[in-house]
Amino acid sequence: METTFGDVWQEVLTTQSEPEQWIIIGAAVLALAAVLFNPVWRVARNVVTIAHEGGHALVALLSGRQLTAIRLHSDTSGVTVSRGKPTGIGMILTVFAGYVSSSVIGLLGIVVLMTDHITALLWLSLVVLAAMLLMIRNLYGVLSVVGTGAVVFGISWFTPSEVQAAFAYLFIWFLLFAGVRPVFELQGQRIRQPSPHSDADQLARLTGLPGTLWVVVFGLVNLAVTGLGVWMLLID
Repeated sequence: METTFGDVWQEVLTTQSEPEQWIIIGAAVLALAAVLFNPVWRVARNVVTIAHEGGHALVALLSGRQLTAIRLHSDTSGVTVSRGKPTGIGMILTVFAGYVSSSVIGLLGIVVLMTDHITALLWLSLVVLAAMLLMIRNLYGVLSVVGTGAVVFGISWFTPSEVQAAFAYLFIWFLLFAGVRPVFELQGQRIRQPSPHSDADQLARLTGLPGTLWVVVFGLVNLAVTGLGVWMLLID
């Protein structure tokens, strides 16, 4: 039978039943393992880079800056380029957004999951990835975003609602947990190979506050958001 746009839209807007608690907890354990187990983390961290640069890009646009390019690299680093006033609150927020984006996106995803709109969450992720793809300016970045989108689309289109729910919780748990480790990696990199281009050091120049203080702020924000997310999912 032919599938129409109306059928797809109805499917996206339909609510799905929340999975059993053991599936939610199991997804949390797998997501945490993906963050802690280095071989998996090296691959999965690309998703965090997408969230990181997407956070820079979104806040740049919201603060009135002109977004010109996003690049994602195979070493899981990335660069977001925007034009506008080089100082001021808009620039500060744009730089600050990167390291807290993964955890914040995870928390927002939890809010959507609590309404039981699981398919809608997956399709919203696809819309965000498609919008981001328009600004990607290097081949690896295109492959990274398209690959992530292909996985999400495949789950949302070809699998039953039970699998979609399990994947959605795994995806959101991962984003929530994955915001913390890059902060430790950032400080380790600052100690081993100091660079004026790290987000923390850019914020130091913009605000006059030490870069290490900004690393601590990144960590505290992500820990607080993660704690709130865990409470929302497990107490609900």
